[in-house]
Amino acid sequence: MEPFIKIKSRIAALPLDNIDTDQIIPARFLKITDKKGLGNHLFADWRYDQEGNPIPDFLLNQPEIDGVKILLAGQNFGCGSSREHAPWALTDFGFQVIIAESFGDIFRNNALKNGLLPIQVDPEVHSQIKNLLNQNSSTQWTIDLEQQELFFPDQSSVKFQVDPFSRTCLMNGVDELGYLLTFLDKIVDYESQKQK
Repeated sequence: MEPFIKIKSRIAALPLDNIDTDQIIPARFLKITDKKGLGNHLFADWRYDQEGNPIPDFLLNQPEIDGVKILLAGQNFGCGSSREHAPWALTDFGFQVIIAESFGDIFRNNALKNGLLPIQVDPEVHSQIKNLLNQNSSTQWTIDLEQQELFFPDQSSVKFQVDPFSRTCLMNGVDELGYLLTFLDKIVDYESQKQK
């Protein structure tokens, strides 16, 4: 995982409610155990027709989506089954942040463990973001994980919450095991002292 302290990006808006993990990554792709390439199947049933051709007007098939790191969703994003493939597909596509009014609990935990930051905002802020994107979808937004702030294009900002352990892991680009391995010297030293 890449360390994540501050990113600046446009926002891709898919502000639908109750997008479940089967819509994020359909079950037929769960046999894949390698994260690489899963982004090709992100929102596959919405993104491709029956013959596997891209549906031109779907958000992820638009040329301007290239390089966008922030996705705006609606309420209850990531509800449904606990598949870890959902955050894998989102990060492999290039998303680093999902902004929504609420998240499925299991999805939120899986996201944080896999380098994807879920930011929950209240309905008023969500509506404000949507309105600004409707006016100009090419604006740049900044996420400052260190300060836990989402900066609007005019540099006004709102705070967001993330638990300290997940924040530390994201900022250092490590998962839980990677975090433990940063203490390997101390663990080895402790174990060798214990053997004496």
